[in-house]
Amino acid sequence: MTLASPGLPDQLVLLLIEDDAGDAFLVEELLAGAERPPKITWARSLSEARERLTPDVRCVLVDLSLPDAMGLEALEQVLSMAPDTAVLVLTGLDDAHVGIDAVAAGAQDFLVKQDVDARLLIRAIRYAIERKRADLAMRELLQARILSKENSRLERGLLPVPLLDAAALGHQARYLPGRTGGLLAGDFWDTVQTPDGAVHVVIGDVCGHGPDEAALGAALRIAWRTLVLSGRTGNAMLRTLDTVLRHERKSPEIFTTLCIATIAPDLAGARMHVVGHPPPLLLRDGGIDVVTDMPSGPPLGIFPDVEWTPLDLDLGESWSLLLYTDGLIEATVGDSRDLLGTDGLLQLIRDHARIDLDRIISSLGDAVHDDVAAVLVSRGPAGPDPDRPETRRDAG
Repeated sequence: MTLASPGLPDQLVLLLIEDDAGDAFLVEELLAGAERPPKITWARSLSEARERLTPDVRCVLVDLSLPDAMGLEALEQVLSMAPDTAVLVLTGLDDAHVGIDAVAAGAQDFLVKQDVDARLLIRAIRYAIERKRADLAMRELLQARILSKENSRLERGLLPVPLLDAAALGHQARYLPGRTGGLLAGDFWDTVQTPDGAVHVVIGDVCGHGPDEAALGAALRIAWRTLVLSGRTGNAMLRTLDTVLRHERKSPEIFTTLCIATIAPDLAGARMHVVGHPPPLLLRDGGIDVVTDMPSGPPLGIFPDVEWTPLDLDLGESWSLLLYTDGLIEATVGDSRDLLGTDGLLQLIRDHARIDLDRIISSLGDAVHDDVAAVLVSRGPAGPDPDRPETRRDAG
């Protein structure tokens, strides 16, 4: 019984580079027996092949004895002109060493003309195309991995390193980007201690998700740090950040919320600006306090010529100040999947008897669906008293 010849996938376009008309005719006859015979473009030399190589060519069959190139030189030129196309060497030179060198150089297969029949040639072309497809997929995967590593290094380099003398204050920060595979998100934070001893803390949230928002968040954080180190604070700084946002954002709908704390050099007081942002929590005297229900003003990027109202806090000798983004309080909890909210966050802190950022975040688990940033600055052994249930809404 005669087995049917294996077919070629769809109708292929092949480029045959062969200077012998008889051998070219033999190849055409062999491939005519395929279930879907390919379209064959014949070129007698490499220079002719360059003119006839089109994007729809799926496989190049090349002899190694051509008028304008011989041996592996001919193959190397074909590989150079068709880097994304399967290349199959079809030659009269029966030399195993040459075949090994040809495959090592990049050919998908090496066939000797006198050993080829229709089934072998059709199968070799089909396999060559699949091998090339696999090679290209592997190359793209490798390039994607290299790019991913470079992006990770870039994003890691943009994450903040606090400038702080840790002897006087305790400092913790946690950062969880919601973007899959990313290290950086639209949320951002930073801490800087200036030469006068004041400690400046910022936490912010660029609306939206994705690499554009992450880049904008990094730009705003670096701008904030630069302004603080140059001595600009308060409304002058906020207006400059607003200008940076308006110039750097990709869309006029993009806005940014901020919470900024400037802790005095004696560490006993702070001035805060809550710019459309969730209010921070203050722990002092055994109680948990929401700093304020009234923001200093709207987010950046919405209204021009805004004046933000500062809030002055009396911190005392022992305290903890928690700044966070809304991803933390927008975690969904309970059977009804309600938002955690500020009250829920306060209850978590009471249950833990102190602010433990890792414990809070781990207790929420998969309930967190957004970017989360949190910064905890503490002086002394401040902590909530679990036996004191009341919560003051204004710590000012």
